[in-house]
Amino acid sequence: MANIPGIPKGTRDFSPEILAKRNYIFDTIKEVFKKFAYKQLETPAIENLSTLTGKYGEEGDKLLFKILNSGNFLKNVSDTELHERNTTKMAHLVSEKGLRYDLTVPFARYVVQHQNEITFPFKRFQIQPVWRADRPQKGRYREFYQCDADIIGSNSLINELEIVQMIDEVFTKLNLKVTIKINNRKLLAGIAERIGHPDKLIDLTVAIDKLDKIGHEKVYEELRQSGFSEDGINLLEPILNFGGSFDDQMQCIEKFLGETDTGVTGIDEIQKLFTYIDLFKFNNNIQLDLTLARGLNYYTGAIFEVVSDEVQIGSICGGGRYDDLTGVFGLKDVSGVGISFGADRIYDVSENLNRFPEDVKTNVKLMFANFGEKEEKYCLHVLKNLRDSGISAEIYPESSKMKKQMKYANSNNIPFVAIAGENEMKENKFTLKNMQTGDQQLVTEEEMIILLS
Repeated sequence: MANIPGIPKGTRDFSPEILAKRNYIFDTIKEVFKKFAYKQLETPAIENLSTLTGKYGEEGDKLLFKILNSGNFLKNVSDTELHERNTTKMAHLVSEKGLRYDLTVPFARYVVQHQNEITFPFKRFQIQPVWRADRPQKGRYREFYQCDADIIGSNSLINELEIVQMIDEVFTKLNLKVTIKINNRKLLAGIAERIGHPDKLIDLTVAIDKLDKIGHEKVYEELRQSGFSEDGINLLEPILNFGGSFDDQMQCIEKFLGETDTGVTGIDEIQKLFTYIDLFKFNNNIQLDLTLARGLNYYTGAIFEVVSDEVQIGSICGGGRYDDLTGVFGLKDVSGVGISFGADRIYDVSENLNRFPEDVKTNVKLMFANFGEKEEKYCLHVLKNLRDSGISAEIYPESSKMKKQMKYANSNNIPFVAIAGENEMKENKFTLKNMQTGDQQLVTEEEMIILLS
């Protein structure tokens, strides 16, 4: 027996049934994005490695999928370099391109490249796959879709408010209960300064970002290995363990940060954002989380993370403010803020909770049964008229036993079957069978179109 082909770990095939559910998620998110005046954009799956490297931190760079140069990719590698087997050095010699790691950095590249064609502030959304050379596990894939919305060229915190509103509306429409966690990287910068390590903000955020995964003690150990002093860790510990209401947390952080310049700015921003939030009613829980760090280096202001209240799966949505992401490409001081919905994890949560609508799997509304050449001809022109009326319909392609045709309709969740035999054709009508209830009724073509529309 021949070996059955497979696919790489961390990737998946999507059956029509699964894809219908995924498209329901994409369409829901897209509808909200458009409602908030975001315009759709697409960028290539492949980017130059010079665009991608150095934007996600050292750990992120390790997860970039690199593409071998076409042709003789070893032409720039000397025998000495081959013998050394330094894979990091070799990668830069044999690969000039890579698969995109996220949608934000390619978006920043697009903005710089097309800056003379863009009217700022520029609002875009993007729904495309990304790739990460991560270790596959539950809820973590090597190929997955992101659904991003960003506004660039504006410093206003109204943009952060609208992101919170979009998050709340998307998950309300998807019938999922979530908690929207908010923090500000300026608060974290103030904390790093307060504990005596202002130059180690990235080390601090990378470690704190793992808090939910590895726990407090391992985070502290990682900070020690990064050069944080015991005094600094002891000062940090109460902040990482502090809970309570928003006011309680703000009183604590104000007292802790004192007059650190960056920290005070972060306090002002977070208070203003929550003042905006308090003007509206939301369906989901919104909270300040001082332990929220978001490991990506480019965040500079407000940061967001969304977790399910019903399924433990990690973050299902996240984002934040970046003040100078375009600066690495030569366009300085253009601030932006964005959010990314993790469609794959949202799918897993919805599937786990059975929250997809019953009709989401229903694509084809009607199937014409096929009894032979004469009946085919009778049905085919009506089939075209149904399609012209916007009704998804098909005809069973062969004259097979009725049991086989009905089994096909059931397997494909087709809710109605139109039957045309000798008696129906004499009356210029069809027997319309409801596949769920078994009820049948005799209808004209016009009546059938009205019933199915």
